[in-house]
Amino acid sequence: MGHPAGSGAARPVQVGFARVISDFATIAYLGDVFVLESHRGRGLGKWMMECIMQHAALQGLRRWILLTRDAHELYAKFGFTPLKAPERYMEMHQPDVYETRKTR
Repeated sequence: MGHPAGSGAARPVQVGFARVISDFATIAYLGDVFVLESHRGRGLGKWMMECIMQHAALQGLRRWILLTRDAHELYAKFGFTPLKAPERYMEMHQPDVYETRKTR
């Protein structure tokens, strides 16, 4: 949590977020990781990843997956690598799904 600029540090505000979706047995998906631009460069992304990777409920999983546009270097520090068998992965990508819902 950070504090709003010029607020006198009265009220905490959220400056980052990360989501893990898991069956807690074999796999976890890490997604929606972000730190507000104004708070980047302070180690918050690394700290969030440390918290996630050390969480007791997420230990012993066989596979973790994620997608990233530009944070490959960060995730590599936690053991993430490019896909070993990309030919096995498929996706259904619907980039306009939220816009479609609005028109119904």
